[in-house]
Amino acid sequence: MSVKLIAVDMDGTFLDDGKKYNKTRFLSQYEQLKQQGIKFVVASGNQYFQLKSFFPEIASEIAFVAENGAYIVSEGEDVSVAEIPAESVEKILHFLHSIPGVRTVICGKNSAYIHASSPEDFYRKMKNFYHHLIQIDSTREINDTIFKFALNISDEHLANLMADIDRELGHIVTPVSSGHGSADLIIPGRHKANGLRILQQIWGIDDSEVVTFGDGGNDIEMLQQAGFGFSMSNAMASATQAANYVAGSNNEEGVLEVIDAIIAKAKPFDV
Repeated sequence: MSVKLIAVDMDGTFLDDGKKYNKTRFLSQYEQLKQQGIKFVVASGNQYFQLKSFFPEIASEIAFVAENGAYIVSEGEDVSVAEIPAESVEKILHFLHSIPGVRTVICGKNSAYIHASSPEDFYRKMKNFYHHLIQIDSTREINDTIFKFALNISDEHLANLMADIDRELGHIVTPVSSGHGSADLIIPGRHKANGLRILQQIWGIDDSEVVTFGDGGNDIEMLQQAGFGFSMSNAMASATQAANYVAGSNNEEGVLEVIDAIIAKAKPFDV
């Protein structure tokens, strides 16, 4: 079957380590994808406002599965917005506050929120990923739809933290790793693959017609779901195991190399 949808993770996948991509090459490819009727989707754990800043020329034309699937936007219009109930938000925050060394960003539809007492270096780091980021003194200041928590902790403690969260809060949220001491707490089942499935149902696209690219633990479901799941050569082991193909590294324009093959209907897309 022909390819009808391409979905890309951003950090470590579409973007190189300098957080850039070959825009001239990609925009040329994008025009060819449009001519062939192939949808392009950005599927990332990052904030929608940050993601669309990478694609100013086409943001109003493409779709975004942002915040690890919690917020889906297509052609500038909301498609799906997940929500964690207020009582669950309080339980999650109470648990996180009891663990030393954990830094937390509360992710909402309109903005992300960080406690004003957080270290300045953490705020600056998070500002790179959350273009809408508000410092607060109390969670009572938040009036927003909350759908995700982003956590940062030293790598040596990340695995234990995720196990503790799964044990204590697994009925409310699911922890997924994005690597480098980072993890997201997402609504169970509201991952990237679910977001893609929602768009596929709207567009009438089968899993076998989907190509996905990823490098981290939060990409596993969409790599497994797609007919053509590509892990990057720089990917985490869990992502590599989930994929049935491997692309070149993010620093070698691995995604763009595969897109060229899709456009040309070369192997493995010549079926």
